[in-house]
Amino acid sequence: WWASRWIAALERLVDSARLARGRSYARTGQVVQLDVGPGGVTALVQGSRPKPYRVSIRFRPLSDPEWDKVADAIAAQAIYAAKLLAGEMPAQIEDVFTAAGASLFPGHRDDLQTSCSCPDWANPCKHVAAVHYLLGERFDGDPFLIFALRGRDKDAIIATLRARRMGALAAESDVAVAEQGDEKDGTPL
Repeated sequence: WWASRWIAALERLVDSARLARGRSYARTGQVVQLDVGPGGVTALVQGSRPKPYRVSIRFRPLSDPEWDKVADAIAAQAIYAAKLLAGEMPAQIEDVFTAAGASLFPGHRDDLQTSCSCPDWANPCKHVAAVHYLLGERFDGDPFLIFALRGRDKDAIIATLRARRMGALAAESDVAVAEQGDEKDGTPL
């Protein structure tokens, strides 16, 4: 599902013919190295020349205020928070990002910066498109990877959610204690 969603997001941003050529390169094993790290991807893609081309894909990370809104929205919906805290990615998590005014997947060309050392002037070239396809497969294996590419890894998200849930529980406990105190004093609520 994640790979399909990733490709669908890309199809809104780039030429589908380029993606099709990239799919062919991905299927035939032309991507000889793919490294995913915080904020981006680097790869080597074998083209028509003896030396593989260097591909780079950089993601615009969400800002701290954007992540705060997303974390608040996730924490406010128990099912999403519970699944994420259990290490599962909810299928509808993208809706939470949208409701918080952010985008999990690239929604604008500015969300991605791609480059390739090949002589093709088009961006993305078929080498970059091939890496996009394989990256989609990586998302299927680890959907939390998209969080990391947007600026927060799985551990950071879980720690933030735990803190927000603990804060909410503490606030609820304070309210309950205050209400009990009011009842003992005979003060109306």
